[in-house]
Amino acid sequence: MTRPPLPPFTASSAAQKVRAAEDAWNTRDPERISLAYSEDSRWRNRSTFLQGRPAIVDFLTQKWERELDYRLIKELWAFTGDVIAVRFAYEFHDAEGQWFRAYGNENWHFDEDGLMTHRHASINDVGIRASDRQFLWDASGPRPADHPSLSDLGL
Repeated sequence: MTRPPLPPFTASSAAQKVRAAEDAWNTRDPERISLAYSEDSRWRNRSTFLQGRPAIVDFLTQKWERELDYRLIKELWAFTGDVIAVRFAYEFHDAEGQWFRAYGNENWHFDEDGLMTHRHASINDVGIRASDRQFLWDASGPRPADHPSLSDLGL
C-alpha cells in the first residue's frame, strides 16, 4: 500500500502531505487515520510512547473521548527528503465545558511508500474562553479552504 505523495518531498508535496494529515485527523476516525502510518509506526505524543496501528487506534479513540469538538490546523514548518516538520494548533473542550487550545510541533519520518514510520509530538495546552475560539468550522468535516491558516490567525 502506498500513501502519496511519496518522498523525497518537494515544498508542494510536503504541503499536500500536511493538509491530508490535517483533513484526516479532523474526521476523528482512528481506524482511517491509522492507515497513514506503517504497521509498526513509533510515536511519542507528549509523554506517551506507543508502537503499531492497533496502539494508534486505541490512543486516538481515548483522545477523542476526552477532547470534545476537536478542530485542528496543521502548517508545514520544514521538510527534507523523507522528513517533514509541522507546527499545529487544535481546539477542544473537556466534559466540563472548558475550552483549550493546544499548540505543538511534530516531526514525521516516512518510508518509501509514504507511510509515516515515526511521529514525535510536543504539545502544550492553554485554557481559553469559548469566546476566544478561532477554529469555528463545522466539526463534521475538514477545515474549509478559505479558513485562515495558523500564520493568518497569528498563532
